[in-house]
Amino acid sequence: MGRVVPRQPGRRLQLVSRTRLGVWGDPIAHSKSPQMHTAAYAVLGLHWTYDRRRVDVETFDRTVRSLDGDWRGLSLTMPLKEVAHRHADVRDAHAELTGVVNTLLLGDRVAGFNTDIGGIIDALAENGISEVGRVRLLGAGATAASALVAVADLGAHEVDVRARRPERAAALMALGDRLGVPVTVGTFEERSDGVDLTIASLPGGAALDADLVRPLAATGGALFDVAYSPWPSALAAGWTGGPTISGLGMLLHQAVRQIRVFLHGDPVTPLPDEPAVLAAMRAALD
Repeated sequence: MGRVVPRQPGRRLQLVSRTRLGVWGDPIAHSKSPQMHTAAYAVLGLHWTYDRRRVDVETFDRTVRSLDGDWRGLSLTMPLKEVAHRHADVRDAHAELTGVVNTLLLGDRVAGFNTDIGGIIDALAENGISEVGRVRLLGAGATAASALVAVADLGAHEVDVRARRPERAAALMALGDRLGVPVTVGTFEERSDGVDLTIASLPGGAALDADLVRPLAATGGALFDVAYSPWPSALAAGWTGGPTISGLGMLLHQAVRQIRVFLHGDPVTPLPDEPAVLAAMRAALD
């Protein structure tokens, strides 16, 4: 197991000649990350390139190993976040906690980071949600683990996980124990009490039958759906329990942290003129 990544202020100097970056996943054609990152690098005056590439779990390790010394880092989306965690030599605390890496900083040692947690928190804050009590998670994959840590940080005292295969949520229950947040698990069909917030991380914004959505929406509070293309998602289009929030905010704010990693070696140190960078990235999304 890799150890937790310390702050590495000298990392930028070591990577000065590395100018290539990209986002990998499967599928990947829908990704808006290249527009955002390219806009950010223009504001920062960095001559970095950032593209997208379709890579699956089976070919991930050897594809990373094939990269030459021009490569600086990678953004990872589904289904690569867990295999990226295994590939990293060292990891930040959020990656260690969740078993999820969505950002790799390449070099002599590969450093893995999870910037999704901060992205979720900032996206919710932009929509007036800075604290929660009871939360429902739809889906039990890698993004659900990040969502669980995010809502724990926002004060959640109970989390209700719904999954097509509830046995897949065992890791979320264990994570809840570590966070001190009780996690219950059920199917989409089961009824439950109301919640303040529902976070949906269904693969590709997968649609649920209308008969399943109605009771979930009626007791679901606000909906934060990590899906963003197309929008509204099928789930958001049928939501009646409260406001709906697309995943674009999460995409934006986790990317800001990724760029901090690529520039400084850690996700905490702000970017130079970060408000201008954020505005350019937001405009690229619009």
